[in-house]
Amino acid sequence: MTTADIQVDQVLDCTGLLCPIPVVKASQAIKTIDVGQVLQMIATDPGAPPDMEAWSRQTGHELLAQSAEDGKFVFWFKRTR
Repeated sequence: MTTADIQVDQVLDCTGLLCPIPVVKASQAIKTIDVGQVLQMIATDPGAPPDMEAWSRQTGHELLAQSAEDGKFVFWFKRTR
């Protein structure tokens, strides 16, 4: 599966925000979508990849994919519960 194949249900733009704000906002946003839906998050904080990987492990929400390009990090999370 490529990122182009992922059906995104909500986009969360955390551009310019520093840790821990992207994690907090992702935690809030994932609660607004249904189980099985996908949250796409965009961040520019260089600490976002390890932070969001840890958040995914801790919450159990599935990290479907992530990419990095031109200083932007994009994550796709599936709500699991």
